[in-house]
Amino acid sequence: MSAPLLQVEGLAKRFGGIVATDDLTLEVAAGELHAVIGPNGAGKTTLIAQLAGQLKPDAGRIHFDGRDITALPMHRRSTLGLARSFQITSLFLDFSVLDNVALAVQAHAGHSFRFWRNARGEEELRQPARAALERVGLSARADRPASALSHGEHRQLELAMALAGNPRMLLLDEPMAGLGPEESVAMVAMLRELKKELTILLVEHDMEAVFALADRITVLVYGRVIASGEPSDIRANAAVREAYLGEQEAAHG
Repeated sequence: MSAPLLQVEGLAKRFGGIVATDDLTLEVAAGELHAVIGPNGAGKTTLIAQLAGQLKPDAGRIHFDGRDITALPMHRRSTLGLARSFQITSLFLDFSVLDNVALAVQAHAGHSFRFWRNARGEEELRQPARAALERVGLSARADRPASALSHGEHRQLELAMALAGNPRMLLLDEPMAGLGPEESVAMVAMLRELKKELTILLVEHDMEAVFALADRITVLVYGRVIASGEPSDIRANAAVREAYLGEQEAAHG
């Protein structure tokens, strides 16, 4: 069996007296969609922030494609092929949809945002930006201002911006958050297409989406892994049902 694309060993992060990540070990194989679930306060977003390089762990190691990236800053991880999307959308609302993605292409290439005027004119930035919009189904909206998009389209745009640097792996933090039923169906369909090409780590509260998409699932409670396995194993795991899924199933029951 080949080595995992992402390997996390003994990761720990504390904020004062709160243990956000507790001796966390995780492996994500190349080509899989690996979901991380758990109740609020389980440490899911803190985990993603450490993987992306936004937060420095207190202990543990992170390896990506066999390379130790624990000390690498966010932009260096991005150039290696690790991209993240945020739980809270961060867009330039006055810019066009295409301009937003062209800026992301420019950022991935290591240029400064202060040169954004060039991003509007340079074809070498706009061509990959158009390709990213095509992948998320926003080509027809390219010339609209980002402010004119719906909430669901903002999530698609954010995904296009994460794809702009041609990553090998996506770190997605709650891409379904705030979406209506139709938008959720569209997002699941899009992620299903993307998982054919990319390795994805997905943090998500929407259990329907998780079980529709995930090859494997890791469950966090108070920053600690309580279970990791295939969806059928996780659904049948008594500890998981007690900690998390039971309340979901009761709500849908």
